[in-house]
Amino acid sequence: MNADGSARILTNENGEAGTALRVLAAVSFCHFLNDLIQAMLPAIYPLLKANYALDFAQIGLITLVFQLTASLLQPVVGTYTDRNPLPYSLAIGMGCTLLGLLLLARAAYPLLLLAAAMIGTGSSVFHPESSRIARLASGGRHGFAQSFFQVGGNLGTAAGPLLAAFIVLPNGQASVAWFGVAALIAITLLVRVGGWYKTHRIARARTHVAQAPALPRQKIVLAISVLLALIFSKYFYLASLNTYYTFYLMERFALTAQDAQFHLFLFLGSVALGTLVGGPVGDRIGRKYVIWVSILGVLPFTLALPHANLFWTSVLTIVIGLILSSAFSAILVYAQELLPGKVGMIAGLFFGFAFGMGGLGAALLGQLADVKGIEFVYQICAYLPAIGLLAVFLPNLRRLPAN
Repeated sequence: MNADGSARILTNENGEAGTALRVLAAVSFCHFLNDLIQAMLPAIYPLLKANYALDFAQIGLITLVFQLTASLLQPVVGTYTDRNPLPYSLAIGMGCTLLGLLLLARAAYPLLLLAAAMIGTGSSVFHPESSRIARLASGGRHGFAQSFFQVGGNLGTAAGPLLAAFIVLPNGQASVAWFGVAALIAITLLVRVGGWYKTHRIARARTHVAQAPALPRQKIVLAISVLLALIFSKYFYLASLNTYYTFYLMERFALTAQDAQFHLFLFLGSVALGTLVGGPVGDRIGRKYVIWVSILGVLPFTLALPHANLFWTSVLTIVIGLILSSAFSAILVYAQELLPGKVGMIAGLFFGFAFGMGGLGAALLGQLADVKGIEFVYQICAYLPAIGLLAVFLPNLRRLPAN
């Protein structure tokens, strides 16, 4: 960081802006803290279910409120800040998350819905704006930067259930409040990142040249539609694991809640590793190939999962996490290259749609589990990755300069 609190911008041999690793590290770490906090919500579902005698449909509704709050606001935030940058909005959004977390520690149903909505609102500000900062700090390595940023969130999501298993579940719902310390740390860092963003935005504005879309409008609309369909496939399936995997393990294999949380941690850890790999590989071989392999390539493993024993269930979910998670960074950067100069709008649209599909999936799959049983959910969801066949309609993009 410089003396004024902003981060130094690195340059390469050609004089172009290089990857500002300190900025990327800061936003990735804040993503870790943000998603660790958010992971408290699904991680304590068994506790909430027992405390308030909730059914699966009510649990799904909590997730739906959180996901829809985030998904509906994210495109609005991204589009607005494309035109009216707000350097310190990240810190404000994290403050909203902090308030939601404190409410979660004390509230009973239906105030849990309000807590979920506040955490979702904080997420709606954090994701499009921090994704924009990651791209600004990328130095042209857009896939790497998005993966580096995204993996922080995946690690936070993976750590949340583990911390919940050893801290919250033994000590009760009120112990969630201790994670407010993480939010305060994130707010402090995001104020400093906002200072860098403000300075760097002014410098970029002096040299920025507007870019036209690389393809005709009709092809762009088709490509965006295909990408959203792939996001639907990915996050609807992930909802079955993120929300109900612990219940599946407890019901089918008679695991304790803590043992089931450990298996969830292994799955979420594999998601983090896959995310880290997907972006840089897309920078090298092309994002379209990563999208193909990530979505469609996971199909044999999802089909096998409902029929596996405990050992192979754990192995298969790790493989599924590794392969499926490599897609998002590639999809996001691919979409940003389709529409240059719309970084915030694209980030908000895709993060928001992902959150929305996750919430919708959690709600619908919860109702399905109440009627047909939790094992039936995984038998049906196993076919979702077949939607990856739509990737055949994605056009090949010429390599665009950084923007």
